[in-house]
Amino acid sequence: MAVVSDPISDFLTRFKNASRAELEEFSAPYSKIKEQIARILKEEGYIWSYETVKDGDFQVIKAKPRYSGHTPALTDLKRVSRPGLRHYVGCKEIPKVLGGMGIAILSTPQGVMAGHTARKKNIGGELLALVW
Repeated sequence: MAVVSDPISDFLTRFKNASRAELEEFSAPYSKIKEQIARILKEEGYIWSYETVKDGDFQVIKAKPRYSGHTPALTDLKRVSRPGLRHYVGCKEIPKVLGGMGIAILSTPQGVMAGHTARKKNIGGELLALVW
């Protein structure tokens, strides 16, 4: 397996590729932050379910993208903050994705959460990705 310099981007890319290829499920190496991102995507209706399973010596996250017929719930996504360039926002600067039709995913001092939740709690953080 290749060394990945940005594991969050790798997880999101696997999700996007699986949705576009209409795959029933995809898997990615486990980490706590990827599990939290999968939880948010499930709560917001972009994936049906996810689970953490042991695959040999390593843990893996297996997720099932959501579809409406043959149309994926995910249209596109954008990784905002990356290892070489972090992007932090205050609670007033959290973007509304497609006028509220998409979500922003933030890493805050209170954990990883969707942008609308962070706005309600009046906290900012690192803007990880935009999903629509």
